Amino acid sequence: MFEVARAITRLNRWIGRWVSLAVLILFVFLLADVVMRYLVGAPAIWTSELAVLIFGVYAIMGGGYLLAERGHVNVDIFYGGFSQKRKALIDLVTWPMFVFFVGILFWEGFKLAMESIQDMERSNSLWKPYLWPTKSFIPVAAGLLLLQGCVRLWGDIRILMGLPVPEDIFGVQAPDETPHGEEAEV
Repeated sequence: MFEVARAITRLNRWIGRWVSLAVLILFVFLLADVVMRYLVGAPAIWTSELAVLIFGVYAIMGGGYLLAERGHVNVDIFYGGFSQKRKALIDLVTWPMFVFFVGILFWEGFKLAMESIQDMERSNSLWKPYLWPTKSFIPVAAGLLLLQGCVRLWGDIRILMGLPVPEDIFGVQAPDETPHGEEAEV
C-alpha cells in the first residue's frame, strides 16, 4: 500500500513541478502582448487568450500537488497550533466535504469536457482557439486530487492509530502530541 501511496504522491509532485513552469510561459506571452501593443502598435489577438487558457490548466492541475505538499489554505490561527493527531482528526471529520467537492468537480468537469470535445468547442474571440484541450484537464485534475486525498486520508488514519507515516508520502512528520511552537519535553 505504501508503494501505491508513494506513486500517487510522486505523480502529483512531478505534475506540480512541471505545471509550475507554466508561469514562465504565461510571462512570455503576456510580455509579448505588451511589446506588440505598446512598442509595435499592433496588439496580438492571441497572446492574452492563450495566457488565460494556460492559466486555467495551471490553476486546476496544481490541486493534487498542493494537497501533497499540504499547501492548501487552513485557518492556521487555530489549525497550525494543533498536534498532528488533532489535525488528522479534523481532516478526517472534514473528509466527506472534500469528497463531495471533488466528486462534483470531477462529475461536472467530465460532462463539460465531453460536451466540449463532442462539439469541438472554440472560443468566441477573433482567434477562435479550441477550448476542449483546456477543459479536458478538469476531470484529470479532479481525479489526481481525489487520489491524493485518499493518500492523505490513509495518512490521517495512520496518525490517529499511532502508526508511522513516512514524510515522503504524507508530507507530515511522525505523530506527536506537541502543538506547534512548543518545545517537547526531554
